[in-house]
Amino acid sequence: MPALTPPHGGGALRPLRAEGARAEEARRRAQSLPKLTVTSREKGDLVMLGLGGFTPLEGFMTHADWQGVCDGMRTASGTFWPIPITLSTDAATAESIAVGAEVALLDPDDGSLLATMKVTEKYRIDKAHECMSVFRTTDAAHPGVKMVMQQGEVNLAGPVAVLSDGGFKAQYGALFKTPAETRAEFERLGWTRVAAFQTRNPMHRSHEYLAKVAIEVCDGVLVHSLLGKLKPGDIPAEVRTRAIATLIERYFKAGTVLQAGYPLDMRYAGPREALLHAVFRQNYGCAYLIVGRDHAGVGSYYGPFDSHRIFDEIPAGALAIQPLKIDWTFWCYKCGGMASARTCPHDDADRLLVSGTKLRKWLSEGDPVPAEFSRPEVLAILREYYAGLEESEKVEVKLTGHSAR
Repeated sequence: MPALTPPHGGGALRPLRAEGARAEEARRRAQSLPKLTVTSREKGDLVMLGLGGFTPLEGFMTHADWQGVCDGMRTASGTFWPIPITLSTDAATAESIAVGAEVALLDPDDGSLLATMKVTEKYRIDKAHECMSVFRTTDAAHPGVKMVMQQGEVNLAGPVAVLSDGGFKAQYGALFKTPAETRAEFERLGWTRVAAFQTRNPMHRSHEYLAKVAIEVCDGVLVHSLLGKLKPGDIPAEVRTRAIATLIERYFKAGTVLQAGYPLDMRYAGPREALLHAVFRQNYGCAYLIVGRDHAGVGSYYGPFDSHRIFDEIPAGALAIQPLKIDWTFWCYKCGGMASARTCPHDDADRLLVSGTKLRKWLSEGDPVPAEFSRPEVLAILREYYAGLEESEKVEVKLTGHSAR
């Protein structure tokens, strides 16, 4: 029987979660270590390192890694990697931590212990250079740029021993799966050719169409929902994943879809984030990543198909996972069904084209949404969510723009 796609780097999964006696010793030692509270983005990265989702990384990147990833999407050791995975702090705190020392990394939400880290290097970066490399802009209105510009002045590098899943398992239960768990489930289902569908939003009929196209040529689809933090106006994970579960139950053949979640915050890095999504979906066991219109984009910073093109620009063999590129999808009234710009010969006037901003306006104001855009069971869940928002929140939701995935 064919095997699942191997983890990134060609070796075995490398989860950095400490277990057993090693974890107990790390927790005991952490009581006397300097404490550093990480950011939400760094928390997600730490949890992902612990799960093995960032295989083959061993911790937070050095300056040479940072430079290589920014400039050529390669770490110092030559591993393909599209976005820096770094930890930062303020200058005074960095000054108080000696190279070679250990620090305890704390959860920004509740102050609990997330990990320990041996600091092997302290360095400053050109934040504007990282932003131009990763986001293609230094515009402070870009949420990813804002995140980088607000981080501490000094980066700390070093290997980590992760001691917590950050509360994701307690909050999301069986939905929160490690790469080892998704791989075991794929094997149980008899899947070897698995496509990943990335989402930070509920799935409407265009997303349903993308997943079903993938099912036609693969054994199954992993609908992989982001569980970390989003920007204001995006729909919370607990609402989104409930809507997705309802869609899968009502409109997909049993045994063709697995829904799971992962712990990262969105970076909104467009093409580079599409590559990061590919890297860790390979670790989760997927052979393909569905890449649609404006993947991981925000506003108008990227062209609608820049995330398609970037897969053609990386070196051959950089990834074992492959993109499944699908054009803009919509309902066409003349075709009488879902179609894409590659298959539909008709004009925009014949197509149902709904922006995220327009949909949020309809939902927040209780207006009807065309049945051709979204399944009624999905809309019922979203209407319940919007009905519970305060008026000030509804205004923010209507005014905040984001892309389809």
